Amino acid sequence: MEEKKPAHWVMDYETLVNCFIAVFQHYKDETIRKTFVIYKDRNDLPQFIDFLNECKNKNQWHISYNGLAFDGQISQHILDKQRQLLTLSTEAVINDIYAFAQKTINLKDQNSFLEYAPAKIKIRQIDLFKMNHWDNRAKMSSLKWIQYSMDWQNVEEMPHHHTAPVETDEQLKMITEYCVNDVLSTKKILEHSKEQIVLRQTLTNDYGIDLYSASEPRISKELFLHFLSQKLGWEKSHIKTLRTHHSEIYLGQCMLPYVKFQTEEFKKMHDYLRTQVIISTKNGFKYTLDYKGMKTDYGLGGIHGARTAGVYEAKQGYTIMTSDVTSFYPNLAIRNGFHPSHLPKEEFCDLYEWFFEERKKIPKSDPKNYVYKIILNSTYGLTGDENSFLYDPKMTMQITINGQLLLSMLYEMICEEIPEAVPLMQNTDGFETLMPTYCIDKYHEICDRWCKITQLELEHDEYSKMIIRDVNNYIAVSKSGKVKCKGAFEWEDLDKKKVAVFHKNKSFLVIPKAIHAYFTKGVKPEDFLAGNQNIFDYCAGIKSKGGWYFENKEMKNGELITIRQQKIVRYYVSNKGGKLVKCHPDGRLIQVESGPWLQTTINEINETVPFDSYSINKSYYLEQIYKEINQIEKERSLSSTQLSLF
Repeated sequence: MEEKKPAHWVMDYETLVNCFIAVFQHYKDETIRKTFVIYKDRNDLPQFIDFLNECKNKNQWHISYNGLAFDGQISQHILDKQRQLLTLSTEAVINDIYAFAQKTINLKDQNSFLEYAPAKIKIRQIDLFKMNHWDNRAKMSSLKWIQYSMDWQNVEEMPHHHTAPVETDEQLKMITEYCVNDVLSTKKILEHSKEQIVLRQTLTNDYGIDLYSASEPRISKELFLHFLSQKLGWEKSHIKTLRTHHSEIYLGQCMLPYVKFQTEEFKKMHDYLRTQVIISTKNGFKYTLDYKGMKTDYGLGGIHGARTAGVYEAKQGYTIMTSDVTSFYPNLAIRNGFHPSHLPKEEFCDLYEWFFEERKKIPKSDPKNYVYKIILNSTYGLTGDENSFLYDPKMTMQITINGQLLLSMLYEMICEEIPEAVPLMQNTDGFETLMPTYCIDKYHEICDRWCKITQLELEHDEYSKMIIRDVNNYIAVSKSGKVKCKGAFEWEDLDKKKVAVFHKNKSFLVIPKAIHAYFTKGVKPEDFLAGNQNIFDYCAGIKSKGGWYFENKEMKNGELITIRQQKIVRYYVSNKGGKLVKCHPDGRLIQVESGPWLQTTINEINETVPFDSYSINKSYYLEQIYKEINQIEKERSLSSTQLSLF
C-alpha cells in the first residue's frame, strides 16, 4: 500500500489575556481545518498537544506569517512544557501561554534573542514573512498590508484587543473567524509563493542548509559562505566574524586608471569626485552634471539622469537605442579584482567569476540559474552591510564610483562621436539615446571599443517610444511591441499578484493602467474607466505610523460623526461618504485626499455587489490620470521639434 504523504498546515495563533485560539488549515485540502480553543469551560489542550506531537513526529510542517518569531516560539514552548501544562487548570494554562507570548513580543521589540533559535523549533517551519524579506526595513509589511496588496476581500484588523478579556461566545466566535481569515490569507500568500518555495526546497536538498524561510539576501550570504568555506578551507564560523572597517575612504584611490574624459563637463565631474573623502557610506557623495540638455546626478545609489518630461518617439528614420551592461556590478568587480580586503583576492574573484560563468551554462528554467543571479546581484549590497562577512565599504565605493564613471565614458563617447545623438535617460547600468537609424553601426562600433577598454559586455535593444516623467518613472515601448513600465507607471506585476511586489503600494491601480492604455494604445481615459469595473483597481491603502491614526468624519442628519479607523485602511473616492483624516495626538490634522473629494472605507469587499452600487467618483480618477498625462504631454511638442532638427 502506498504510504500517504505527510500533511502540512498553514496556521495562526491568537493569544488573549483569558483565551487562546489556534487554527490550522491543510495546505492543499480546503475542507480540512483544525481549531483548538482554550477558554473558560473549553480546554482543547490535550488534543492540541497530541496534534503538535503528531506534526513533530510525522514531519508535518507549519506554514505561517512571522511564525519563527511568534507562533513557532509558542508551539515549542508548549511542547517543552507539555507535561506540566497538562496538570494545570484552564485558567493557568491560558496565563502561561499569554505570559510567554508577551515575553516573546517584548524580546522581539528589544531586538533581543528569542527563546528558541530556528534550529531549536522541532516542528519544521516555513515563515512567509521572513522568506519574502518583509522583515526588512525597506520592505516591512504586516499581514494586513499584504492582504490589501493581493486584493484579499477582508482586511479587517483584530476586532478585540488582546488585553481585554473575552466575555461572550459571540466575541469568541468573532475572534476565531478573524484567525481563520488570517490563516486563509496566509494560505493564499503560500500559493503565490510556490516558485519561491520550490527554489528553497531545491537549495536545501542540494546544500544541506535549511533555506526554507530564507530571504534572497540570506540565500546569497549562506551559499557564498558555503562555497567560500570550501574554496579557502576555512571554517564558516571564522569567516562569519570577518569585516573590514574604514574611518575614511578616498574616492580617488578607488577609481580605475583607464577612466578618461574628453569634454570639460565630464573632466570637471571627474576631478571633483576624485577629491572626495567618504566618512559614512550612508551620506555618500552628490554631484550634478548638465550635458547635451540632460541633467545627470551622481551619488552612492548610482548614476541617474533623464531629459525633460515628455513623449519621445522614434519617427521614420530614427530609433531609440537602449543599452545595458551585462551583470554590471558583478562583472565590474570580477574584471578589476575588487574584493573585500579581509578575503584573499584570487580566491574571492575566482569564486565570483565562477558563479557568473556557471549561470551562463544553466537554462533560465533551472532554479539554480536564478540562485546564481541572486548571489551575483546581492554581493554588492552585502559589501555595505555591517552584518555580512563581505563587509568592506571601500569595495562598495570601488564598484559604485567606477560604475558611474565608466557609464559616463560611454555616454560621452557616443554623444561626441555621433553629434545627432540625443541622450534621453541613464540609470545605474544603462542608458537610452535617440538617433537616426543610419548611426546605428557607428553606435555599435563605439560600444565595442568601450567593451574592449573595460572588458565588460553590453546588451542592446531598440525602442520606438519613451514616455518619460523622470528617471524613475517612465514607459518604454520596444520595436517588438514589448512595454516596460517603471515607478508610478508600474501596474502589470501588481495586477498579476506577483509576490515580489506585494510590499509596494498598489493604490489606485486604475490610474497607471489608464495611462498605459492611453500612451501605448491610444485609449481615452474616459473610455478606459467606463470599461473597468474592478473595484480593487479603484482602491487605495494607507497605514498609520509614529503615533498618527486615522479618523473618518462624515455628516449624518446634520451631525458630524467621527469614527476612529484601524491602522491600515482600504478606501476609494466616492460620490458620497466622509473625509478620511490623518490625526496626531498633538492636534495636527491632514486630509488623506485634500479638496472636496469624499472617501468610502471598504476594508471588507463582497465581490457579488453590483459595481454601480459603489458610487465611485470617476471625476477624481480622471483628474489624477490627466494630471499625469498633461505633465508629460506639455513637452511633447518640444520632443517632436528635436526630432525634426535631424
